[in-house]
Amino acid sequence: MTDVMDHTETDVRERILLTAERLFREIGYQKTTVADIAKALRMSPANVYRFFDSKRSITAGVARRLMRDVDVALQAIAAQPRSATARLREMLATVHRINSERFAGDSKMHEMVAVAMEENWEVCQAHIEYLIGVTAGVIADGVASGEVYAPDVGVAALCVLTAMLRFIHPQFIAEFADKPSPTLDQMIDFVIAGLSAPAARPVS
Repeated sequence: MTDVMDHTETDVRERILLTAERLFREIGYQKTTVADIAKALRMSPANVYRFFDSKRSITAGVARRLMRDVDVALQAIAAQPRSATARLREMLATVHRINSERFAGDSKMHEMVAVAMEENWEVCQAHIEYLIGVTAGVIADGVASGEVYAPDVGVAALCVLTAMLRFIHPQFIAEFADKPSPTLDQMIDFVIAGLSAPAARPVS
């Protein structure tokens, strides 16, 4: 019975988060209230508060859910039996694609991301730490195979992600969409060239 109840509560929590995300997109984060979310779900606000103690905690749940999808996608790519640079290329392109599809041109979701980063930094920090860790792991594989030169894989991961920030941060993707910049592929080529082991670099 306990397992059934836990499963039901998980389903309700997921429905609340999905509904909140939809309303954030449709009417905006600031304008969406817990009462709006409850009404869309045909339940009372008190029932929503059984699962989330505030709108802030709902926002954290939505942000965590969106970021988890990126983490899962990267985990699958990182585990593939391919070269480190091929995996790294796909990982960076995947983060860009997912965040572009979700946030590009959507000012209402930009608002939610900004609030999530301000009010729920621990959720964002966990995601950032995961990105650094999974990137460092792939770079370490490249060092082991001889295709990558990185004396400190942690620093290398930070440099890669910082260099790619314009293409992977939801707000920057939108903000710089119409600004002069290299293409995604050009930037990834540049980053990977910087990681190449000396023997693997083309001789001019």
